[in-house]
Amino acid sequence: MKKNILTGIRPTGNLHLGHYFGATRNWVLLQDEYNSYIEIADVQALTDNFNDPKKVRVNVRELTIDLLSVGIDPKKATIFIQSQIPEIAELTVFYSNLVTMARLYRNPTVKTEIAQKKAIFGNDGESVTYGFVGYPVSQAADITAFSGELIPVGEDQLPLIEQCREIVRKFNNIYGPTLIEPEPLLSPFPRIKGLDGNEKMGKSLGNAIYLKDDEETISKKIMSAVTDTNKIRKDDLVKVIAGKDKDKTGKVLSVKDGKVLVEGCNMITKHAKPNAANPNGGIINQEAAMDISNVMLVVDGKATKVGFEVKDGKKVRVAKATGKVID
Repeated sequence: MKKNILTGIRPTGNLHLGHYFGATRNWVLLQDEYNSYIEIADVQALTDNFNDPKKVRVNVRELTIDLLSVGIDPKKATIFIQSQIPEIAELTVFYSNLVTMARLYRNPTVKTEIAQKKAIFGNDGESVTYGFVGYPVSQAADITAFSGELIPVGEDQLPLIEQCREIVRKFNNIYGPTLIEPEPLLSPFPRIKGLDGNEKMGKSLGNAIYLKDDEETISKKIMSAVTDTNKIRKDDLVKVIAGKDKDKTGKVLSVKDGKVLVEGCNMITKHAKPNAANPNGGIINQEAAMDISNVMLVVDGKATKVGFEVKDGKKVRVAKATGKVID
């Protein structure tokens, strides 16, 4: 007898390469071996898109099209919309009595996501909503409503599955053996890094290549992809913070393979060998590249570390010390 698999995805945008290689490609393979249920989690999407329900509504359709395009077969797998199953909402209410707020706040996945959503929930999570903190309870309702036995997830989602297992154990202990305790099914595929060098490609991070992108859009995105996670670029004004040129300031001449050439730093004098173009030889000056971790960007006269943030839907560099947008 086939086991039940349940997985879900939030309708907050189209599928990107991270989804494909990290999740949906695996779902296509699993639909032949298991009873597969794929949830479009529109209720969960509202936990951090409550001020833009139209976005969620539109992307339910877009996401469904993407799932079909990657090979999910409606004859083999059941695609359903979370809000259309009232039993999920009912179970969420019942399960919420079994989980303390302290336990929800300790969930490392939730803590990480709150930190990533400062624009909505505040710099220290002071404006986070009950709905967002409690979404693991809703996920437990999703899983148990369909008697999910195996849950395909990435490693970063394991704490969510463990929280579901805790709820199931507590429910069964109080009301008798009723619910199935699910097991995580880790994806065999690697996580895809974002175009900004972030460890994870994500819709909310503005660093993704979408399956619906055309050839021109993909080319532009790849050409602008960050290979230097220190976010230092050619022509930036930087200050050297380590090495023999410490405290020198200069313009970046080039950045390549984790090395940076800074104007006026690490000057090495070498003798040029005679050749056809220069029969008499001579002396040349050559700048030696230093490790990029040895420099910091100069903003408003002060050296500062740089990071990426998404502001008004665009990815921009910001000074970490002040939050000032650099470009």
